[in-house]
Amino acid sequence: MGMKNSHPQLFPGDIVEYPRNKYFSHFGVYYGERDGVPYVAHLTCRDSDNKLLLFGRALRSEVKLDPLDLLGKKYKVNNMLDDSFPARDFHSVVKPSIDDMLGREVTFDILFHNSEHQATLFRYGVKKSEQIETVYKHIMPAWKRLFKKKQL
Repeated sequence: MGMKNSHPQLFPGDIVEYPRNKYFSHFGVYYGERDGVPYVAHLTCRDSDNKLLLFGRALRSEVKLDPLDLLGKKYKVNNMLDDSFPARDFHSVVKPSIDDMLGREVTFDILFHNSEHQATLFRYGVKKSEQIETVYKHIMPAWKRLFKKKQL
């Protein structure tokens, strides 16, 4: 599905992907509507105004509920693990998990706890980031060569 003017049908618990650049996207979980406005729960960095995360980490991050369009005009549904893991029930499991996490301070880590990890944790109960795994496949061979040459 193309991303241009994409406004897919969303169901509570769907993972919403917002492309940011060629390699990375931001992810959230569709929460539903409040007063006719669709909302997404997502992991966001409160100290992101610094623009430079310390080694890919931000100590002051939290799960927030924001209007769907506030995160970007282009988005798509990406329930990427549906073939591998069953989606958890939104009303009895996912929504209470989101409500419990709202405003709670957590550490954002690009490799181990990013917005995709948080979204898959809510939907499937499994922390997984396919975009990091894809990038890692390209980085690891280069790192291994540097380790062997004792340059890293």
